Amino acid sequence: MRTLARSGEVVRTRPGVYATKATVEKAAVTPRLGHALAVLSARLTVGVDAVASHHSAAVLHGLEMLHPPPTGVVSLTRARKHDRHGYKDIVFYAGTLPSWHVTKWQGNPLTTIPRTVVDLARTLPFMAAVVVADSAFRADQQMTKSEFRHVLEHCVNWPGIERARQAIQFTDPSAGSVLESCLRVFLREWGFDPPETQVTIVTAGSSFDVDFLYPKYNTIIEADGMLKYEKEGKLRKQFDRDRLLRDAGYKVVHVIWQEVFYEPQVVIGRIRRAFEKASPY
Repeated sequence: MRTLARSGEVVRTRPGVYATKATVEKAAVTPRLGHALAVLSARLTVGVDAVASHHSAAVLHGLEMLHPPPTGVVSLTRARKHDRHGYKDIVFYAGTLPSWHVTKWQGNPLTTIPRTVVDLARTLPFMAAVVVADSAFRADQQMTKSEFRHVLEHCVNWPGIERARQAIQFTDPSAGSVLESCLRVFLREWGFDPPETQVTIVTAGSSFDVDFLYPKYNTIIEADGMLKYEKEGKLRKQFDRDRLLRDAGYKVVHVIWQEVFYEPQVVIGRIRRAFEKASPY
């Protein structure tokens, strides 16, 4: 969103486009609402037939992305091509949008979650596409893969549709975080078989949900965000949990974000050593 010029109780968001001061202040507190206001301003500027799509639709749906779009940049789809010159903060797409590919949020028309994911997955790298597709299941717990398949069938001849199909086929509705999605793709890229995901392991007197399990090697892999350990007592609880899992015969490997992207060989070595070990200790 451009710098706002105040005028009484309204503020100017774009040339000729205004919103109430209260709306803009609320949007500043809530990034999702802020983007909704940016989308509304863009639509009023270029034409209200424009529909929020791609990255903008993902933001409005609350989908998580590996690489979120720059703040203030809006993505719109229209049935006809648009002169892109003079709109440095608007990305235009030309495409057909049947009514069942469009919904609304905060007064803005936007592509549905399945259409949004397919649109992004047609152009994003595989890992980024899986991240946003997995996120769709967290955003809407009633979502099913069949909804994605319907959109894929409708867009069957579109550029990039096969790469979108592969990413959506790889999705896991049980993925609990962006890091879990990335780690699953990471394991695939390094030639590992797919792990079992979100498995409940019952030990003597306790049960634990683990991110990934390789039963053949009695190895658990946990995708850990650092926030997991910053709260008081979390580290001790994790230590006790790992001890009980090891007592039950499982080897436990923890992987953090920085290692996946900056020290992949460290992660691979740790996992392979766990596979080779006969004992968890």
